[in-house]
Amino acid sequence: MPEQIFINAKIVLADQVLEGTLQVKDGVIADISEGRSSLTAAHDMSGDYLMPGFVELHTDNLEKHMTPRPKAEWPSASAAIAHDSQLAISGITTVLDALALGDVQRGSARISRLNDMIDGLQHAGAENLLRADHYLHLRCEVSYPEMAEALDGVVDKPGVRLVSIMDHTPGQRQFVSLEAYYTYYQGKYGLTDGQMEGFISERKEDQARHSKRHRQHAVKSANDRGIALASHDDATTCHVDEAITDGIAVAEFPTTVEAAKASHEAGLRVMMGGPNIVRGKSHSGNVSARDLAKLGYLDVISSDYVPHSLLYGAILLWEDIDSISLPQAIRLISKQPAESVGLTDRGEIAMGKRADLVHVHHSPHHPVVRGVWTQGNRVA
Repeated sequence: MPEQIFINAKIVLADQVLEGTLQVKDGVIADISEGRSSLTAAHDMSGDYLMPGFVELHTDNLEKHMTPRPKAEWPSASAAIAHDSQLAISGITTVLDALALGDVQRGSARISRLNDMIDGLQHAGAENLLRADHYLHLRCEVSYPEMAEALDGVVDKPGVRLVSIMDHTPGQRQFVSLEAYYTYYQGKYGLTDGQMEGFISERKEDQARHSKRHRQHAVKSANDRGIALASHDDATTCHVDEAITDGIAVAEFPTTVEAAKASHEAGLRVMMGGPNIVRGKSHSGNVSARDLAKLGYLDVISSDYVPHSLLYGAILLWEDIDSISLPQAIRLISKQPAESVGLTDRGEIAMGKRADLVHVHHSPHHPVVRGVWTQGNRVA
């Protein structure tokens, strides 16, 4: 760890952009001052921005590296390192790796390789091979028959910071539109129309048998351990009322303005996907994240399935919405997600915080990450 560094830049603080100098000592932010340092050893960002390290609460990007092609399983530690590298060059310095406990199809790689993913992350971390700070987000698919057993097997693993309650049963939440459900899963699994009808029937039967009991089990498991809870794809005020009763802290990807508004006003952190912002719409036909941002109902951005969409989405909101300043946009990918899971030592450029930092060049066309530090160490 470098003992001391100085950086001249446009520093993005929580409430302003300061043309100044940042001093890092022993891995933490030691001083922030207006004006340039004249020290020859100071890093000069030539008018670029210095931002706090980005905090990602929900990405299944690791799965792509575990199974880069169908039936092509990759060694878990190598997959973890590749995944981590992609996050780091996107400016993500803290990540909650989202691991699915259940799926709409039994025997999928995300289920069969769950423990491999955890072991790969832990091995790579123990060997100091990772650039970002990794934690776990357990995604509980409550309609999945073996969800409770899967959760019991991993909930006490080191680094679990978030448990989310998911239900991808067709005809509700994310997939109110059966047409969208057909498009997504028929394309994903190559099913005929007849096979899809049977697939939908089985999913509805699983929900009727398991969802209520499994939801109660997941909520109790998290609350007993002091782990933050997230809801997923809430669509109605009834869904939000249930989330409030369960002690939910984060509302992941609400599908309607109604649910986002109710969640935000109840104090839940509303999280939407960066890909939704970048593309200008939901891939499954639900509410636009940009619309929620304009209404003031967006609190956290997740990169979801495209790591670079975290920064790109935040910058687009700043550029396109007059009411959102650059510091406000960056809080959506740093301070606010960190606070949502109790990580109060990071997420902003402030005295005494971790020196997790990102050098960003804002070109006329696209934001570019040009440097990343974690605890004062250059990692990208």
